[in-house]
Amino acid sequence: MENNFEQLITTLQTSSSYNDKLCEIRYILEKQNSELLSSFISQFYQSILILEHWTWQLFSQNFHQWIEKPNYLELFSTLALFNKNLIFNYEDIEANTKCSLLFPETIDCINAIFEKFEKTNDENDPFISIVSLWYDNLYNFLHVYPEFEMSTIIIHINHYMARNYIMTDQYKFYLNQLRQSPLSQSIFTTKQLFYIKTCSFFVSQYLFAKAPDFPYTPEELMHHFGVDYIQIILLHTYTIESWSTQLLSCITRLTALFSACCWWGGEKGSQIKIVFPTELATCEYIDALIRIIDYKLFYQSITIQRSNDPTILLDIILFRILNIAQNGDFLWYLRSKISLSDTLFTIAKISPCDRMRLCIYVIFGEILYDESLKDLKIFNSASSLFFNILEEAWQHPSKKFHQVPILLILKCLLNLSKTDAFQQQIADTNKLSFLIEICNQYPLVYDILWALSFNHDIQEQLRLNISFITKLIYLPKESDNKIRKIAYRILWNLEINHEDRTILIIDNKKKFEIMISYSHKDKIFCTQLYNELINIDYHL
Repeated sequence: MENNFEQLITTLQTSSSYNDKLCEIRYILEKQNSELLSSFISQFYQSILILEHWTWQLFSQNFHQWIEKPNYLELFSTLALFNKNLIFNYEDIEANTKCSLLFPETIDCINAIFEKFEKTNDENDPFISIVSLWYDNLYNFLHVYPEFEMSTIIIHINHYMARNYIMTDQYKFYLNQLRQSPLSQSIFTTKQLFYIKTCSFFVSQYLFAKAPDFPYTPEELMHHFGVDYIQIILLHTYTIESWSTQLLSCITRLTALFSACCWWGGEKGSQIKIVFPTELATCEYIDALIRIIDYKLFYQSITIQRSNDPTILLDIILFRILNIAQNGDFLWYLRSKISLSDTLFTIAKISPCDRMRLCIYVIFGEILYDESLKDLKIFNSASSLFFNILEEAWQHPSKKFHQVPILLILKCLLNLSKTDAFQQQIADTNKLSFLIEICNQYPLVYDILWALSFNHDIQEQLRLNISFITKLIYLPKESDNKIRKIAYRILWNLEINHEDRTILIIDNKKKFEIMISYSHKDKIFCTQLYNELINIDYHL
């Protein structure tokens, strides 16, 4: 039947009567959704491209001609699943090829679809639910391939959704419905789900990229929906077991938008005070997040890719907890949650999602002391995971791993590199050469190397790297002063085990007079001590 695919697609362009052909096209796509053969994409690329563009054009024209015809609706549902599979399951198909198949040809096509959406008065118009599938797949594509976030069409869609759907009274009306308890299933109309689920999610992806020229500020967004979201999350996390599929989806997408606003504006930005005016308000929110990740039935649905709501929700919440921990103001409260570590450890053991486990390991590095980290015995898998993710981000054009910037991965790595067990795992796996390779582009790596240089085996490996040692000794005078200081500290560590115990003298004639060795739990005190000693001209 596949041999007939090209002829069937040609019929869509040349004939006005092709209803009977739609079933045949659907059967071929259904077979592909089961087999997932990349050869089908390669062999019939041009025909698939015609089908995709034909579909976008059909959406932008008079949809009343086809919206009540089962052949069309069944084909669109099958094609939407085909597109989702194209995003997540065809790793050997190039991103540019996927982009050409999934993106509409023009902005005019997008505007026409939005115009038709706004003219319908039917809250459950099937046109809305079908079109939403296409926008959901665009979001999925952008999450996997963030290098396409700044395309003209994507920027236009985000700005349009923000102005015409999110920042509207209708959006507020739908939020107010979600603040009620108990909820009636009748509130989950296709139009409500488009506003709350589709638009919130799409714009959240754009904000996570810290996109320029967005028409609203983080403060304006928080004023518009932030307080409503917090009330929704506080109310409904006490009854998670009763959540419907629609409520789970709405809470997942609203959480994504809220998290994106926090990330975009900074965890200590003024937008945070809008929704968390008191310490108690923040603590109640943290409790709500913990209630969600405590719900064990979600664990059964975790996938490798972020392809369902439980996986997406858990992933976003873990990222939120990580940001809260790294902010530091409420680290004390996270540490007071005795069962949190057990919950995180359980998720880390069963989760097939690398990004999720990455977040968990970094949270451990923030909330646990060295002794507790050693007891967890996670470092065999943690160090391997970190470097696999880091190398993948380094090789990716966007320098990101599943939307996580390489700089954030390095910051996380720095935190764990201060623990003895993690240091030893890095020493045993010979990963220093990769860190040395990227240190010029990412100076934070010097801090990581300094933290690692307290390990005896790593000291030996560094000493054997003559080119790197020479580089540290003869840093150009125009080098950043912070890098020069860290280079001195690395060299100091490499000298302290020499038999003669000589103090290394750098070419500026300064000597190191003091070295501070400390446990991770004493970090705050030691930072204060370090600053005081520097202020009175000691060389550390």
